[in-house]
Amino acid sequence: MPADGAATKYPAMSIEQAHALLTQPGSMFEIGEADINGVQTKIWKNAPPTLAQIFAIGRFYADREFIIYEDERVTFDAHHRAATAFAQRLREEGVKPGDRVAINMRNLPEFSVAFWATVLVGAIATQLNAWWTPTEIEHGLAVADPVVAVVDSQRLQRMTDSMDRCRSLRRIFVSRNSEEIADPLVVKLETVIGAVDAWKDLPTIDFEPHAMAPDDDVAIFYTSGTTGLSKGAVLSHRNIISNMLNLGFGQARTLLRRGETPPTPGPHNPQRVGMMAIPLFHATGCCAGLIPSVLAGNKLVFIHKWDAGHALELIQREKINQTGGVPTLAWQLVEHPRAAEFDLSSIDNVSYGGAPSSPELVKRIKEQFPRVTMPGQGWGMTETAATATSNFGEDYLNKPASAGLAPPTGAMRIVDESGRDLPIGEVGELWYKGPVVVRGYWNNPKATAETFADGWLKTGDLARLDDEGFLYIVDRAKDMLIRGGENIYCTEVENALYEHPAVMDAAVVGIPHQTLGEEPGAIVMLKPGAQATEEELRHHVAQRLAAFKVPVKVKFWSETLPRNPAGKILKRELRSVFQPADA
Repeated sequence: MPADGAATKYPAMSIEQAHALLTQPGSMFEIGEADINGVQTKIWKNAPPTLAQIFAIGRFYADREFIIYEDERVTFDAHHRAATAFAQRLREEGVKPGDRVAINMRNLPEFSVAFWATVLVGAIATQLNAWWTPTEIEHGLAVADPVVAVVDSQRLQRMTDSMDRCRSLRRIFVSRNSEEIADPLVVKLETVIGAVDAWKDLPTIDFEPHAMAPDDDVAIFYTSGTTGLSKGAVLSHRNIISNMLNLGFGQARTLLRRGETPPTPGPHNPQRVGMMAIPLFHATGCCAGLIPSVLAGNKLVFIHKWDAGHALELIQREKINQTGGVPTLAWQLVEHPRAAEFDLSSIDNVSYGGAPSSPELVKRIKEQFPRVTMPGQGWGMTETAATATSNFGEDYLNKPASAGLAPPTGAMRIVDESGRDLPIGEVGELWYKGPVVVRGYWNNPKATAETFADGWLKTGDLARLDDEGFLYIVDRAKDMLIRGGENIYCTEVENALYEHPAVMDAAVVGIPHQTLGEEPGAIVMLKPGAQATEEELRHHVAQRLAAFKVPVKVKFWSETLPRNPAGKILKRELRSVFQPADA
């Protein structure tokens, strides 16, 4: 039954029937097979081969608005002119296929230009987390050895100390920097493509993209490592495009099971408007937000810094149809005290993933956005180029705790510690296989060997499958928590605490939070005779790690933290320290 209890004829067809109809020969979702890195893998047979084709499709929507950022409005044509102009400059700078181009900026129109220009020259767009500290940025640069970096003014300041040590860097383009620049390495991006409002006046360039193949590397997205060092997941064209088809397939399956006919993609469809509230340096923001919008001709509304009240204003002003990202954002919208003051009737799609969500959120979304007919969530990782499973519409209303079904190109296994398959309903580690699974981590063969095997991604998530194949994420085998969609590996924070001279023992656990999912909390034992305050330890971590990783609370322990016979800290016992009184 739907959340409001109304009667329904759903489903109009079974999952198997919907899959058979959608994947029939000649259809957009026809299934084929390909050898990917030596592994036979099911693929979307009729998918565009590379992102160059996706970019070319965007020209069909030339006069449509593409990106809205504050008072700036960029059409598809203006964006195309800027991206090709910058691609030409990159080629003039000597950027070759396979070179890395680092992008480190907040969500700006220039981010999209830098990404697509990098794609067109056959280089690898390397996304650095805009929240990183200078130390974290330096590590990200060291991993990828980029030849060019494209940054905004704030990120340039954080990179200052790293530039001399990153010997591969030949040029840094900085956007929106009002100060004079003395360093010959640094060039203002506006001297190449002009200010955003002038992109429409740039000359049309007949730029010939570098020849590409589906399994060529095209992007690096960083994912935190349990050792405290970020790993660069290497995404191919096929990974990213398969992610888009995974998402489209899940929505089409929902419509068929509802008894409706999925629309045929193309420029004849009305333009949809989405809010880009999640960072483009995440796989979800780029692969499931920016790139599909070029393919579909949709408009994206960027938000300078997330604020639910401002987001409500933008929904009303821009007639936004869809929003989401992580459950945190959805919670903040539906619970905002001023929500009733705005016309939110344009919203018909709210979907999210990347963090645990409460079934109660489904009810609140339906109350606040009554036109929403395609609520949903899914599961994916940076290592799956974002979307791997999806749960939309009535399936989501009926199973709101589930992350959904895999598409026909995907396969899931639930295995025990020895890698043996477990029966339906039993909890084990989730392994995933499909064309969205990346080939590995950049310049990190050890981590690659530990995480990938014969096309299977060992996710580290503890999960179960029901008898219909719906996925339920139960817990994380890796020592990780998720704060508002941002991965925090506890070891990384603990290592930062151990660097404090007064800390003898430390453990980081998740503190439940209604909108963020969870926040980091630390339990610390000090060395005999040593002293430190909660605020001092929080400040100590903040000097080393991004702000979202800093423990919101620190509790002091008078003895050695509880451990099992192997010496591993028993974190399940420690989680109660912050519950329920402090949760």
